[in-house]
Amino acid sequence: MITRIGTYLPVWSGPGGRKTGPDEDAITMAVEAGRAALGETLAEDVRLVVLVTRDLPLMEGGNAAALLAGLGLPRSTDVVERVGGAPAMLDGLTAAEVGTLVIAADASGSAGAAAAWNGTGGGSLTALSRVHRSLPLRSRGQDGVVHEDEDPRLQRERGLRASLEASGLPGKPVSVAGLSSRDAAAWCEGRPPELPTTGASAPLFALAAHAEQRSGGIVAAVDQATISTANWEPAAVSVLRLERPALERPTRRYTPGPEIKLSLAAYDRAFDAKLRWEAGACPACGTLAFPPRLRCLGCGEEGSATLVPLPRTGTVYTATTIHVPVPGLSSPYTLAVVQLDGVDVRALVPVADTANATVEIGEPGQLVFRKMATRTGISDYGYAFTPEGGA
Repeated sequence: MITRIGTYLPVWSGPGGRKTGPDEDAITMAVEAGRAALGETLAEDVRLVVLVTRDLPLMEGGNAAALLAGLGLPRSTDVVERVGGAPAMLDGLTAAEVGTLVIAADASGSAGAAAAWNGTGGGSLTALSRVHRSLPLRSRGQDGVVHEDEDPRLQRERGLRASLEASGLPGKPVSVAGLSSRDAAAWCEGRPPELPTTGASAPLFALAAHAEQRSGGIVAAVDQATISTANWEPAAVSVLRLERPALERPTRRYTPGPEIKLSLAAYDRAFDAKLRWEAGACPACGTLAFPPRLRCLGCGEEGSATLVPLPRTGTVYTATTIHVPVPGLSSPYTLAVVQLDGVDVRALVPVADTANATVEIGEPGQLVFRKMATRTGISDYGYAFTPEGGA
């Protein structure tokens, strides 16, 4: 049973839909959508996290640790990383049991992410059919190069039509995820909802749209000649959309130069506090320190501080915009000291999702999981400040 659906779209617009910013990838978007879907769910109630995407940042070593840290889930939580598109996501949703968080993220093409929390009540998604056929009009090999063969008629007749006929559906779908809205309309009963993505996250955007309309029916997910279908009965499903109005991506300078190597020792030492957004609490006086310190600034006590979660909202205490070029980074960029709500902690963080890359002193906003940089092929995650309502 799907209890809640969370969706996320990057703020930047581009040809064909939304585009990721330089501080976003499949993991950062998965965290945003996943947290929206979880809502007030207790961490111990989450038994399994399934991530479906074609844009995994790390193909070796895995992305589970960063994903769980951003979601605020225990390191012992089981994670399945699945490479695939819309059919793989629909299959993951129909197979999900109670206690499973299913997330899909698309970082290339039309970008976006969506997640579904499977609880004890909500909407019912029942698998109907699955047809695997090979028609690789678009392929990406181990070299990372994408090869495309533009043949809409072949895609339509030998891809989608043949697979739909083989699936033996009892009627027409109400949505076809994986196609553009125009192409999907030709195969649907009535007018299907417009979906912002055509990749792995598309089926959940379709389910969310029908849940908001309180309408069900057959939902199909296609990827070239592969198709998966399910029957959707939304019932009482709550939907939370993190979809701010689109902004045009500002023009910034990228400065080439020698790569700044990532210190894995420092990366390991800072990982939990940095990615889980936690401060060290002094065991003697309770003073908070971010990042955690060996010696308490309040009472001088030395020892192991206890990590405690920090608020993800705050106001700008002060900010500065840097125009000096830095190799490997785009400029200008803004850094802000943010006074976190309800605690005596100020954090230095970059500013994100603003057209002019600036914020005002006293401006409220929230802290979001973002990619600070990519060093030696490794995504260095942390948190950035996004002002309320954008700028």
